[in-house]
Amino acid sequence: MAVRAAARPFVRAAVLPAVGAPLEITEIDLPEPGPGRVRVRLAAVGVCHSDLSLSDGTMRVPVPAVLGHEGAGTVVSVGEGVDDFAPGDGVVLNWAPSCGRCHACSLGEVWLCANALNGAAEVYARTADGADLHPGLNVAAFAEETVVPASCLLPLPDGIPLADAALLGCAVLTGYGAIHHSARVRPGETVAVFGVGGVGLATLQAARIAGASTIVAVDVSPEKEELARAAGATEYVVASAQTAREIRALTGKQGVDVAVECVGRAVTIRTAWESTRRGGRTTVVGIGGKDQQVTFNALELFHWGRTLSGCVYGNSNPAEDLLVLAEHVRAGRLDLSALVTERIALDGIPAAFDNMLAGKGGRALVVF
Repeated sequence: MAVRAAARPFVRAAVLPAVGAPLEITEIDLPEPGPGRVRVRLAAVGVCHSDLSLSDGTMRVPVPAVLGHEGAGTVVSVGEGVDDFAPGDGVVLNWAPSCGRCHACSLGEVWLCANALNGAAEVYARTADGADLHPGLNVAAFAEETVVPASCLLPLPDGIPLADAALLGCAVLTGYGAIHHSARVRPGETVAVFGVGGVGLATLQAARIAGASTIVAVDVSPEKEELARAAGATEYVVASAQTAREIRALTGKQGVDVAVECVGRAVTIRTAWESTRRGGRTTVVGIGGKDQQVTFNALELFHWGRTLSGCVYGNSNPAEDLLVLAEHVRAGRLDLSALVTERIALDGIPAAFDNMLAGKGGRALVVF
């Protein structure tokens, strides 16, 4: 039998009315959870570059939609058939739940699940005037409350503050996974991280945890050097046409063992690849548009023997990796609050989008 709490039907949310349109902070009509679904009151949600990519059409999303996918909160009520969660439970949103049935899942590559984003096409709520609303990236976290499938929730790990835990749901899983699962950085290796936003800062911390010897942070903004060094960078390079040459100079003219690109631009991907040593590895985390074409010639691919690979959601298994990350937090190796450069209200999301476009700051965190 469903467990229901007295909940008001209307909650405030940031609605994307159409691709390319400004977000509208308004009230939406949020139903009580049906079978297999859970209603969650958000404690905090991170403003991620992926949300910006959805809003501007770089990635496709059914509209109108409520975006936001990096969040944590408290269960308000559960629908029929939900046994793993109860009202009052702390939870972390998992925006890409694996189905366990597709080919990728059968290979253990749950981060490539073919059905992970099917829920984004569903109608989960309505606008105040009755129009259908879709949950951007399944979980619609840019709202005071949301209703999600139980598969989109992970239990809050012990000892992790609820608001800080929001960052575990995307930025930290992605950055940690890029280092530990995709690039597989070994102790003593050298690493360069391109882009010092929320994911880049998490990647720098992960490189430090992995035992990298030299960690080079690269960004267009000189103002981010202090943030980068606090996260673990041993060197800081302001991006220019000479970036690859500067990184080679910092590594005995060899180049780094591993480069992680967190920007999603062709020129940055190419520079990251050129910054690695012969036989080096480049992992691309940033989400770029179809117009961002990266080119290589056949001879250089042969000569340099480098590896270039994509990285989806940090190649992570959220259910397993969340527990590992929580242990790093409890041990003091991973500082979640260091990723946050601005704590804002729901009304501040449009300005946070503008700051991302301008390359300012790390992670903006909406705190309810």
